[in-house]
Order: sequence, then C-alpha cells, then structure tokens
Amino acid sequence: MNEIIVVDDERSMREFLEILLTKEGYRVRSAPGMGKALVQMDEQPPDLVITDLKMKGGSGLDLLKEIKSRAPEVEVMVITAFASTKTAIEALKLGAYDYITKPFQVDEIRVVVHRALERQRLLRENLRMRAELTGRYDYGDLVGRSARMQAVYRLIEQVAPTRSNVLVTGESGTGKELVARALHLRGPRAEAAFVPIDCASIPAQLMESELFGYVKGAFTGATTNRQGLFELADSGTVFLDEIAEIPTSIQVKLLRVLQERSIKRLGEGRDRPVDVRLVAATNRDIDEEVRRGNFREDLFFRLNVIRIHLPPLRERREDIPALTRYFVKKVAGQEGQAEPIVLTEAFEAFSSYDFPGNVRELQNMVERAVALCGGRPIGPEVFEQHLRQTGSSRMAATDLPAEGVDLEDVLVSVERRLLEQALRRSNGIKKEAARLLGISFRSIRYRLLKHGLE
Repeated sequence: MNEIIVVDDERSMREFLEILLTKEGYRVRSAPGMGKALVQMDEQPPDLVITDLKMKGGSGLDLLKEIKSRAPEVEVMVITAFASTKTAIEALKLGAYDYITKPFQVDEIRVVVHRALERQRLLRENLRMRAELTGRYDYGDLVGRSARMQAVYRLIEQVAPTRSNVLVTGESGTGKELVARALHLRGPRAEAAFVPIDCASIPAQLMESELFGYVKGAFTGATTNRQGLFELADSGTVFLDEIAEIPTSIQVKLLRVLQERSIKRLGEGRDRPVDVRLVAATNRDIDEEVRRGNFREDLFFRLNVIRIHLPPLRERREDIPALTRYFVKKVAGQEGQAEPIVLTEAFEAFSSYDFPGNVRELQNMVERAVALCGGRPIGPEVFEQHLRQTGSSRMAATDLPAEGVDLEDVLVSVERRLLEQALRRSNGIKKEAARLLGISFRSIRYRLLKHGLE
C-alpha cells in the first residue's frame, strides 16, 4: 500500500485530504508543518508528500529541498492558493512532481496523485532491474549462449549508450520488451522512467490522449489536466510495443514528436518539450506494412535507425536447456521451494517441438512443471501433456499413448497449429502460407474458415 504524508498548517485541509486519499486506498499521515513532516519521514519514508506552499516554520519549497536532499526518490506535490509562474517553475526545478492551485477539483487531486505514484513505481522498478542486471551477461530473461543471442547482446551493448531510436522485431514471446529494458538500463537514462506502452491494447479513439495527455475541457469527461505517457517518461525511455497497430492519424502525430521533441496535449495550443528515447517493437513484417501503405514510410525511417531482430526459439534450440534451468530456478525461488533437478531426458521431449509461443511458452511450461513436480526431479512426462494438447510435436502426433487417443481431435489440432504457424511465418499473407503448407490458395481459405482463422 502506498504511503502519503499531507503537510498543511490548515487543519481542515489536512483532514479533507486524509479522508479523500484514505478512501482511495492509500495509507495517509499528516503534519502541520515542516518540522513534524521531517520527523515522520525519518520514522517511515513515504512514497509521496503533498505540501502546502505557504506555512509557518518553513515553506513548501523549503520542505521540498529538504526532502530531495534526504530521500530523492520521494515524489512531492505542491499545493497553494498563491499561484505564480515563478514559484511553479522554481518548485519544478527543485524536483516537485507537479504544482496544483487552490481551489482544485477532487478529480484533479486523484489523477495527479495516481500519476505521481505510478511514476515512482516505474522508477523503483527500473532501479531494481538495474541492480539485477549489473554484471550479468544474460540480460534478465534474455538467456542464451547461442551465436544468434550473442550477436543480440553485442548490439545492445553498442547501442545502449546512444540516443538513437531502436526498432526491435521478432515473433510474439521472443522477448522484445526485455531488449527494450536492457537498452534503457545499460544507457545514460537508466535512473529515469522506463514506460512500456502496448499499442494494441489502447482503443484508437483514446490513443492520442493516452500518449500525449489532455487539458481540462478537451472533451466530455475531461474534468482536469492530465499528463500523457510521453510526459511521464520525460528524460527516460518510451517502449512502444506493437507499433504497427498505431492508426495512421496517430502515426502523423508521433512523427512530429520525434522530429520536434515536443508533444501537444489534446485541447492545448502550446507545445511541451519532452526528452525521451524511443524503442519500438513489432511482430509483423514492418517492411511489408510500409510497402502496403499501412505504415508511414517517413515514420518507419525515424524508428528504424537501429534494428535488433530476436530469433524464434526454434532457431536457437541450443539455448533451451539453459532457459529451462533458468526458469526453474526463478519460479522455485518465487514460490519459496527447493530448486528441482531437470533430467536430461526432459529436453528430449522438445526435440521436434517448434515452440510457437517461443520463450514465453517455455516459461509457462516450466511454471507448470515446478508446480506439479513437488520438488521431485522434472522428467519428460511433466511436459508431455502440454505437447499433446498443442498437437505440434512429432511425439504427440505419432506416438500412441497407453490410454489411446481421439484420432480426429489430434488431426484437427495438428492442422490448426500448422495453419497458425504458417500464418505467423508469412505475416498473415495467405498465398505464402499456402506455399509453406504445400496446398492451394483455395484449400487454405477453406481450412482457415473451418478453424475460425479467416
């Protein structure tokens, strides 16, 4: 639970904010001035301090300076009835997260507090990841000693210290966000925020306001000003996952952000400078998307300064044992269990399996195996149920289990899985998928419709 200290010499304001923020689910303490607030900070550092500007025994700016000297990770919001551009700029320069003028809307406080705590969570997560990655050569979950992965690691080391935009490509589950995090944590922006954005999960009509923010009155329901995710990442890194899903109208605005290094909140006339490094990722054939006109060529050139391609797991099978052991150790540690041994025979179960879900699928398989083994050695039988269900391994398709099989179900499962793999490898181009499967275009259309994949 997040902890907040409210500092104000007006008792009514302290009580109002205590009640409001407690209802929002935060643990709230209050202090009538700077001295008491610092005592409370020493007893238990909070996540956020909300302070009035004009107070007896030390102003809000004095308290802000002291907080940042003692605990720079604590976020500070300044609230005042005496607004001026000079004091606002001074507070922001001293490290305040935001500056709010009385009288304020309740929703405005809610939104700014939420954003401040989200920013702090991201910063703390970055520091944790940085500590985990220091001195390691496997880059977190990017485990592997294959030549393909060694090339990826070398490119990360070369590119991380630069300001260049990076485009990460590869199938789903290969670890594109892990590459983005490694670039951030090994570069000069590591102490600032890393903000991941899943472009596919944001509705098109909300994307502009999510990315760039909005001002009060910009649309129905906009009752307060709101920072966008680009402002939240200022001085840090923005990771745009599934970049090919961004609508053309937003692509134009994103191009402007990269060119001008500024954003414009929805409904606002002025530009706001932002200093972010952009890492984008896609599992599509982005070059083909550009050729088809689905993705702007000028934006593509801005993003594709450096390209890092992650190979699918089936193309680096020599990394499977190391990845399996790594995930076993990680999952067992998280569950507080002793680390079980992985028998060599377990890896033979994977010999003809393509891992359509890549590293993410292997991790899920390992989590299930650790849960089922009860500390006993992990053998091939723990993985065989998953492999039979996918219908993709030679073992599951051709070996007859003692209990028998439903042949029709197996054949349907195999056909569907192969169709899905062909579509992934051809980036959705049905003609190419038909060629990979050795069937006609008419036949693949029929089969896709039968499996609900059309």
